[in-house]
Amino acid sequence: MNTGGVRPRPLRPIGKLLAEDTKRHHRSLILQHLFAEGPASRADLARTTGLTRVTVSDLVGGLISDGLLGELGAPAETKVGKPPTLVGLLPDAAHIVALDLSPADRMAGAVVNLAGQVKSRAEVPLQGACGEEAVGIAVGLAERLRASIDRPVLGVGVGTPGVVDGRGVVLDAHNLHWAGVDLTGIIRRRLDLPVYVANDASTAVLAEYTFGGTTAADLMLLRIETGVGAGLVVGGALVRGHAWAAGEIGHVVVDPAGARCACGRVGCLETILAASHLRRGDRPLASVGAVLGEVLAPVVAALNLHEVVLAGPPDLLDGELRQALDATIRDRVMAASSADLVVRMSPLGDDVVLVGAAVLVLSGELGVS
Repeated sequence: MNTGGVRPRPLRPIGKLLAEDTKRHHRSLILQHLFAEGPASRADLARTTGLTRVTVSDLVGGLISDGLLGELGAPAETKVGKPPTLVGLLPDAAHIVALDLSPADRMAGAVVNLAGQVKSRAEVPLQGACGEEAVGIAVGLAERLRASIDRPVLGVGVGTPGVVDGRGVVLDAHNLHWAGVDLTGIIRRRLDLPVYVANDASTAVLAEYTFGGTTAADLMLLRIETGVGAGLVVGGALVRGHAWAAGEIGHVVVDPAGARCACGRVGCLETILAASHLRRGDRPLASVGAVLGEVLAPVVAALNLHEVVLAGPPDLLDGELRQALDATIRDRVMAASSADLVVRMSPLGDDVVLVGAAVLVLSGELGVS
């Protein structure tokens, strides 16, 4: 996740590789099956992954020794003969430190297990901090969470506002006054753990793809809070863009005579769609939903998206705004593009970035999502 180039890659392993790290890939095939489908026997794992029984047995043995898998006994219903022994991922075998740096007034963090469940939380007020001071707050929060964990830590995942490159360097986050900040390297040196950093909206769409209950392989998640950003998964791959700025939809100009945006331009989508503007009631929610639909319709048509997911305050989004968004998209695209389209709210609520930050680590360290 943190080392990929420009070309998207599937989030989930899909077959055998003739590569230097074949063992790691085969290990991720087994983990992905158990992560997505639940406990299975060694024979079932061999059938579904296409690996030999000997290979599966060796890999499962190693994963049990590492503490990631456990033997769970026989299935409830078994045929005549010796019942198979099921193995499964142990959700609390290791924990993940997850940070959400996107709120305007604070930085939030959580300890998350391998099943995406939040085990504990912490947050620190920003009080206007930016630049190096804000970096220090983020690192301190990660250290505080790390110290609270009583088992192995798989890594640290961070969802941050701004444009983040493939090495986890924050190229530009104007709200925090960050430019070229190697947040990955800074946290890794302080905590001596694997660290994965991505844009908060991209992180949120990973949470939706992995733990949101969707079966869609083509979806956009629009995150609406202090700012507005989108995360895209297309064909099962996270889209980052050639300059790592995919999803910066909040800075599409929709009203050239409108208000000045924090980015310095005038009339950006963010100036009418950010949560603070919606709460002020400058425009009716249905009107804002229609504008958003006009912006998203070409994206839905071009990519033939299956789902458009909203993440943010439900009292603002899940009503007139969402309904107008849905109707406007359908009015502006051909029937084939909208026939199976779903426009809905994320079920993950305020945890969507924290859970997505955990997915960054799960994908990077275990090859599962």
